[in-house]
Amino acid sequence: GGTGDVRTPTPKPRPQLPRGGLQIFPRYRVVAFAGAPQHDNLGALGVGRLDRAVGRLRRQARPYGRGRRRVLPALDLIATIALSHPGRGGKYRSRQRPAVIRRHLRAARRAKALLVLDIQPGRSTFPREVRALRRWLREPDVGIALDPEWNMGPRGVPGQRIGYVRGRTVDAVSAYLARIVRRHKLPEKLLIVHRFTPDMIRGRLKPRRSVAISVNIDGFGSAGQKRGVYQRLARRRGRVRNGFKLFYEEDTGLMSPRQVLRLRPRPDVVIYE
Repeated sequence: GGTGDVRTPTPKPRPQLPRGGLQIFPRYRVVAFAGAPQHDNLGALGVGRLDRAVGRLRRQARPYGRGRRRVLPALDLIATIALSHPGRGGKYRSRQRPAVIRRHLRAARRAKALLVLDIQPGRSTFPREVRALRRWLREPDVGIALDPEWNMGPRGVPGQRIGYVRGRTVDAVSAYLARIVRRHKLPEKLLIVHRFTPDMIRGRLKPRRSVAISVNIDGFGSAGQKRGVYQRLARRRGRVRNGFKLFYEEDTGLMSPRQVLRLRPRPDVVIYE
C-alpha cells in the first residue's frame, strides 16, 4: 500500500493588533474614550448607548491621524471601580461583570479598536486585580490601565486622599503582561499609568519588550494649566511613552486635536473622559 500523505501542520499565524501589525508605537497614536456604563459621570464611554459612544470616538479620533501615524482607537473601560464604602469583600472596589466586559470587547472589535481595562483598586492591589482579568488579557486586543489615584493600600478610603503607585508594582504588572504575550504569542500589550502629580508614580518604570508603557497625564483645568502640568511631567527621552487626558465636562475650554498635537513631546496616547 502507498504511504499516507503526511503534512506538517501549518503554524497558526500570530494574531495582530486590530488595525494590523504587532507593535503599537511608533506606528499608531492611540485615541481612547474612558468610562463605565454605570454612571455618566464615569466618563465619555458611559454616556448613552455603547455603539453611539463608539461612533463619537471614531469622529473624535479622526484628526489625530496626522502624517505617517495612524490612529488606533481604544475603549478604556473602568473594569475595577473604586468605592467610598467597603462593598462586597471589604476592598472598597467593585468589579465589572464578565458580560459588561464582553459587550465592550465586541464593540471594540466592531470598530477595530483596542479594549483597555482600567483599574481603580481601592484597598485591593494592582497585581491582584490584573490577575483577576487574565482571561481577557489572553486576547490580542486587550490592554490594562492603572489609576494610582484610587490605590489606597490596606487602610485608605477612596476619595479621602490621593493614592500613588511604586515603580516596582508597575514593573510586576508589566512582567505579568509580558509573560502572557510570550505564552500566547500575542502582539504588544498597552499598559497605561495615570498621573497628575509628580509623586503619584514613585520610582522608575522599567521598559519591557512586548509591553508598550504610557504615562497618561490627566489633571483637568484650562488649556494653560493642562499644558503646564504636561510640560512638568512629560518624559523627553526613554522608551516610556507620554499620554494626555481631556475631560469633556471638567476642562474649561476643551483643547482641540490641533492644540493637543502642538504639545511637545507629542502625546502617543490621548484619552477623552
